[in-house]
Amino acid sequence: MHDESPIAEGEALLVILRHGPHGSSWLREGLDTALVAAAFGRPVTLLFLGEGVTALLPGQQTGALGQKGTAPTLEMLEMYDIDTLLVEAEALERFGFAADELMLPIRRVEREALPALMASHRLVLTF
Repeated sequence: MHDESPIAEGEALLVILRHGPHGSSWLREGLDTALVAAAFGRPVTLLFLGEGVTALLPGQQTGALGQKGTAPTLEMLEMYDIDTLLVEAEALERFGFAADELMLPIRRVEREALPALMASHRLVLTF
């Protein structure tokens, strides 16, 4: 007999994505972790910080080392009920991106709000 207790509201996982789609596997590993957690019923929030916002640009090509873009994985987020996508407002401005240029709907988060956001999640993973 298994204890099938529901996951408490405060048990949402915050996955912080700080790396771009090319040059390392960090972004892909973070997205894979989020998908696995969501597949097991854990609520997931994604936070794109710094260079991580570049993952949300449409039309990504294969990287210099043959890495595939992450667009197909990002397109699956809705299927896994991952719909809370947050983006550091300063990173958008630094890279010159507008929210409506990104491939998915996001919510901007000001830098000052990041500590409270992180404190509101018991589980935080950074990639």
